[in-house]
Amino acid sequence: MMRIFVDANIVVSVLNKEYPLFTYTSRILSLADYQQFEVYTSPVCLAIAFYFAEKKFKAAVAKQKIAILCDNIQIADTTDASVKKALQNNAVKDFEDGLEYYTAVNSNCDCIITEDIKDFYFSQIEVIQSKDFFLKYMSGRK
Repeated sequence: MMRIFVDANIVVSVLNKEYPLFTYTSRILSLADYQQFEVYTSPVCLAIAFYFAEKKFKAAVAKQKIAILCDNIQIADTTDASVKKALQNNAVKDFEDGLEYYTAVNSNCDCIITEDIKDFYFSQIEVIQSKDFFLKYMSGRK
């Protein structure tokens, strides 16, 4: 089983139907329907996604979209250990990215899917953009 962690920009792309990314990001989130994959995100990513969805839609619609998403993917725990590791790792310059990284690692994720791969320069797990993930892991799927 492959465990994937989706960063906030992936979730925002799906909630707001941002093309051309939506073509890939929506398919990646749909992997939650397959036993071979577990799809994770964090409460912080959901909060960021809500903020941008609320700007495009009303708060009630944004909340409804987040609720549907939460019914289909895993919400990873951002633990106190994740917070401390993000703070203690001198390679981590952006605290939020550090939180996402350690949340993914603590959830035993195999990779992080993000459009901002440069933000995870310190990562010890694979960091990949949505289109590249699609081409590498999904292009043969129906």
